[in-house]
Amino acid sequence: MADGIPLMSDVFRPYEKLVEITILGKTFLVPERNSVLRAFQFISPETIPYGRFCWNQECQYCKVNCQLSDDDQSRPILSCKFLVSEGMNISELAPELVGCLRTKLGQVAQNLPDAPSIPTAPRDEESH
Repeated sequence: MADGIPLMSDVFRPYEKLVEITILGKTFLVPERNSVLRAFQFISPETIPYGRFCWNQECQYCKVNCQLSDDDQSRPILSCKFLVSEGMNISELAPELVGCLRTKLGQVAQNLPDAPSIPTAPRDEESH
């Protein structure tokens, strides 16, 4: 922790390697031994912390459909409670996650339904 602000490494469980996952057809490398929601934070540290996630399965804003490498079909999971694994394929994201990951997903996200936008600091128009 530096000056009371958690360092990015402070939010992740210890890991030795990055594993490959696919989100809506796009491949990412994320830290092993971490929840899927933490993996999303690794991919987009500037937006995921500002999402409306409770991190303890109450809000349901982090729901995704995923297929593990040894599964024959996808299933719904809460990304705050499920650990990421090599070869995981995430085929659907909750709207809150779409909003947070839109810039990282690029063109793939353009075909998704509108999602909540990430809040920004209010701007006082009169003083500018």
